Amino acid sequence: MRIVIAEDSVLLRAGLTRLLADAGEEVVATVDDADALVEVVERHRPDLAVVDVRMPPTHTDDGLRAALRIRQRWPEVGILVLSQYVEESYASELIATDTSGLGYLLKDRIADVSEFLEAVRRVGDGGTALDPEVVAQLLARSRRRDPLDRLSPREREVLALMAEGRSNSAIARELVVSDGAVEKHVSNIFMKLDLAPTADDHRRVLAVLRFLES
Repeated sequence: MRIVIAEDSVLLRAGLTRLLADAGEEVVATVDDADALVEVVERHRPDLAVVDVRMPPTHTDDGLRAALRIRQRWPEVGILVLSQYVEESYASELIATDTSGLGYLLKDRIADVSEFLEAVRRVGDGGTALDPEVVAQLLARSRRRDPLDRLSPREREVLALMAEGRSNSAIARELVVSDGAVEKHVSNIFMKLDLAPTADDHRRVLAVLRFLES
């Protein structure tokens, strides 16, 4: 199996590489940031990508967002998320699409190397490997779902500034991004809040009302 590893901890990255190589798998690339992960997947088209959640450049949820991009562009590549915690928003989005060739394991709950290797091979072959704790947290989240939970942290920032009455240009200046980036965030907000364009409703006002209600 051809594998890429995305992990910003040098020791863990080296340990995973050695473990998988000793088990007979081929690690074709290792990277320490999310942007590089997408690049090496495009270059090597591996069977599997082992991905940490918190990675550069922002050390928040960059790894999961990169995994979503990979699933959209190369659905044949298996994704095994290996993390210390459950990032509920993007994990829900990742699992909601298709669980084939998908795994999400918690580092602290992996107690047996052979079970980990079995999970790696299962996901690489198109199967599923989900830690029960991940499933439990996502089920709990679905019961308390807030529409704003679908938004990324940056989209919530944009919506909060919209609620202050800021224009797109003013939001761009505040966040030090381009006007085009703000327009894209606003479009994503409308989509994630299920605000379809209509002749009668002002989506910007409706989005702000959702924010205030939440």
